[in-house]
Amino acid sequence: MALGIARTLKIVFLLIVLAIAISFHSCMSFRMSPREVDNYFKVENVEAKQDEYTSDHHQIHYVSAGDTTGPLVLFIHGSPGSLSAFIRYLADTSLLSKGLLITTDRPGFGYSNFGHGVASLEEQAAILKPLLIKHKHNRPVVLIGHSLGGPLIARMAMDYPDLIDGLIIVAGSIDPELEPNEVWFRAPLATPFLSWLLPRSLRASNEEIYHLKPELEKMLPLWSTIHCPVIVIQGKKDSLVPAENAEFARKHLVNAPVEFVFKDDMDHFVPWSNPELIHDAIVRMLTHTLPAGHTANLIKN
Repeated sequence: MALGIARTLKIVFLLIVLAIAISFHSCMSFRMSPREVDNYFKVENVEAKQDEYTSDHHQIHYVSAGDTTGPLVLFIHGSPGSLSAFIRYLADTSLLSKGLLITTDRPGFGYSNFGHGVASLEEQAAILKPLLIKHKHNRPVVLIGHSLGGPLIARMAMDYPDLIDGLIIVAGSIDPELEPNEVWFRAPLATPFLSWLLPRSLRASNEEIYHLKPELEKMLPLWSTIHCPVIVIQGKKDSLVPAENAEFARKHLVNAPVEFVFKDDMDHFVPWSNPELIHDAIVRMLTHTLPAGHTANLIKN
């Protein structure tokens, strides 16, 4: 009897969630239009360029700004999200003077095949590889990944070590053991019928989050292949990505120089709430290379 009631409540809850999602379909895109992006940079008096390329039938949209002769700094958003998550960093004059800054829509988000998510982190890494090749030009390349963007940039460093010189993992979901074994509502929402009732951003997000745990498990034997410097930024009040993910990085990044930045009162939304931490991490990454085997702990209260 109790099981029947619980099952009924779950169904009712799922229907309510779907109804709300459908009602707010148009305002749950988590993206800025190309015109809004242009207007943003016009107001900020920053010369920025929107561009795109096609990789394995995926059209990838991105924005670049800054010193084209300097290092490449690539920002990769979480789930759901879009390149707009990091757009403010491309208007930061102190960063613009230090390198070429790019923020990109990941596959399935923004204007990169909107709504058609890619579950495989390995495939996402391969789709973004041409962006690195196009702009590498023998320059240092630093990747910044927030939330699900964290394990993605790690996967890129595992698969393409010759293209990447540094990683900044911000509140990254990297430990498979910290991913829930089963989030009951994600399975039905991943079915062909119900998935198409979701707003496209949430459809793409559910597709990749539903498969994230096995994707992280595939990466377990590959962490030791990362040799470039890594900075891990993590809030201790993060209710979406447990702070213990940083301990996973400490345990598995055995061949990389790693720096940990913790903040006791910080939640998951670091790019917006604590942009100074990301800014300072980029500056440190670009101005010095951590010695091999060095691990630093910066405790910020």
